[in-house]
This record gives sequence, C-alpha cells and structure tokens, in this order.
Amino acid sequence: MSFQAYLDAIENKTGKTPAQLLAEAADRGYDATTKAAVVLDWLKTDYDLGRGHGMALFHVLKNGTEISAKHVGTTGTHRDESTTLRIDGLANR
Repeated sequence: MSFQAYLDAIENKTGKTPAQLLAEAADRGYDATTKAAVVLDWLKTDYDLGRGHGMALFHVLKNGTEISAKHVGTTGTHRDESTTLRIDGLANR
C-alpha cells in the first residue's frame, strides 16, 4: 500500500481528512519532536487506527507531505504517483 493509499484509508475510516487530523495533532501539542508512540496511542484510542496507518500519518507530521522519489513510478505495491502527498481529502481531487 502506498503512502497516499494509507492516508486515503485513514480518511475513509475516521471521516476526517489527514489535514484535519494533523490540525488536531497540533492542537494537542504534537509536532516533529513528538515520539511516534504518543501519536500512535492517540490515533488508536480515539480513532482505532492501527500501526501502519498511524505511522503514515506520523510520517507526514514529522516530515511534511514530501516522500522519497524511490517509490514514484515503480511497479511495486508501495508506489506513489507523486512525491507530494495529498492531505486535503478525497473530495478535493
């Protein structure tokens, strides 16, 4: 599953866009220095998200919306179409 597919699945499961969840994380004081375990616990408790989905959102929290080009244009299951992740929601595409 690609990073983008994980983020899309998060929106489908929670009803919130990744951008909304990132804003909620910021309201809680979570930022790039927050440990992954803290964010994963919050997402599991409040939204019943598993580790894979939580780590995808944590990656965006920590590193922003840019991902490595090594997965772009490949034929593997983890490929993405762009190095920029869309966090504004499925309705905006």
